[in-house]
Amino acid sequence: MARSGKQNGAHYLGGLAIECALKACIAKKTKRHDFPDQKFAASVFSHDLRQLLKHAGLELQLDNELRTNRTFAANRGVVSSWRVDDRYETSGLNGREMVAAITSPQDGVLQWLKLHW
Repeated sequence: MARSGKQNGAHYLGGLAIECALKACIAKKTKRHDFPDQKFAASVFSHDLRQLLKHAGLELQLDNELRTNRTFAANRGVVSSWRVDDRYETSGLNGREMVAAITSPQDGVLQWLKLHW
């Protein structure tokens, strides 16, 4: 999508992919036949990446990775600016940068999340 000039769409969908990956990490922590607390379940239905990271229990691991990997930290910075309301933006979002930050084979945010789901 970013290659075809649809920068805003690529940015939005990239962030949505990270949201889904975080939710996969949360789902992995849920045991079969668990009936989650209603407050917790409602809070997981969120688009807030920071809140989802907290629910996934990955804050400490993220802090360690950010301290030791400068490229990953830069990529995380790109991703952390994402908001679900970006879908309404008509200009100014850099889809190529978002896609690169997510898919970098060694330092991509999605690659890092895959280690935890």
